[in-house]
Amino acid sequence: MNQARFLLCVLMLTCAGFLTPHSELLAQNPKPAFHWPDGKRVAVSLSFDDARLSQMDVGLPLFDRYGAKVTFVVNPPNMQKRLEAWKTAVAHGHEIGNHTTSHPCSGNFAWSRDNALENYTPAMISAQMDGANAEILRLVGVKAVTFAYPCGQKFIGRGVAAQSYVPFVARRFLVGRGFRDEAANDPLFCDLSQVFGVESDGMSFDQMKAAVVAASQHGSWLVFAGHEIGVSGTQTTLVSSLEQFLKYAQDPANGVWLGTVEKVATYIRAQRGDK
Repeated sequence: MNQARFLLCVLMLTCAGFLTPHSELLAQNPKPAFHWPDGKRVAVSLSFDDARLSQMDVGLPLFDRYGAKVTFVVNPPNMQKRLEAWKTAVAHGHEIGNHTTSHPCSGNFAWSRDNALENYTPAMISAQMDGANAEILRLVGVKAVTFAYPCGQKFIGRGVAAQSYVPFVARRFLVGRGFRDEAANDPLFCDLSQVFGVESDGMSFDQMKAAVVAASQHGSWLVFAGHEIGVSGTQTTLVSSLEQFLKYAQDPANGVWLGTVEKVATYIRAQRGDK
């Protein structure tokens, strides 16, 4: 059949009702819309890893000044030097998440060679998570329900014996957050055990805003992941960027719902009807 005859057949079938134009199919089956609270267009969570001193010394006063609630994912031994401040953070409504007891990563990082995920077993990684939860409960009186993968790495073992430890996270936590991912999360599709985390360290306010605006175009959930909070340095989310972002998020015209990882994930589960 030549091209002219083929196009004629398609036209006749369409007119007869046997074929539906693509535009009409899209109109009949639009992508389901996800509705954030109060008509917001995007959800954003600020999260910070490792229980760094600057998070309490610099970050906590800043967040409290703007009434913003954030998520701190902690290695419990690091909380000891500012324990009273951590208790204050909990009392002020900030979330405490689990980041293991000793932060195991790939042995390709020299500093993790003696604590390498390549040498881990399921029992070892389970002990890391369960031990951290027990310590968090002992130190600040809360049960952590969200988790952040150290270094964003989700494996244990090596070669044919390697395996994902995502299932171990999924059995214990509402959320498992990654690191240095490239996008926001689709609330209708995302696996809460493997939520994307976008690094905020070193970002200018304009870069943070651009990421939020891009996420808002799709009604997504953007999770920022940072470490130190300060004015300069490696692995540092800049105070100036955070302060401008908090002002931006407070403006109702920008349609931003700023919530902890736990709060946003709980809302997503309820809207999706997850079991």
